[in-house]
Amino acid sequence: MKNTEVCPKCGSKSIVRVPDNPNRHASGNNIYTSTLTLAKKIPVIRYVCCDCGYVENWVETRKALDEIKRTFG
Repeated sequence: MKNTEVCPKCGSKSIVRVPDNPNRHASGNNIYTSTLTLAKKIPVIRYVCCDCGYVENWVETRKALDEIKRTFG
């Protein structure tokens, strides 16, 4: 949905990007790459189809993907 702007389940174009809220320590489906509380939070951005409810999760930056690979790869 992020790239096509079309829901792969129902074909709708009613797609909404739900960003991370950096002011909240526990918003979204964050990935933490440190054992320190709230340190190195990588936001997972959600794309939601407003017709059928299908959701995709994306890590949107190369830097964040590289950090995940260094930590978990």
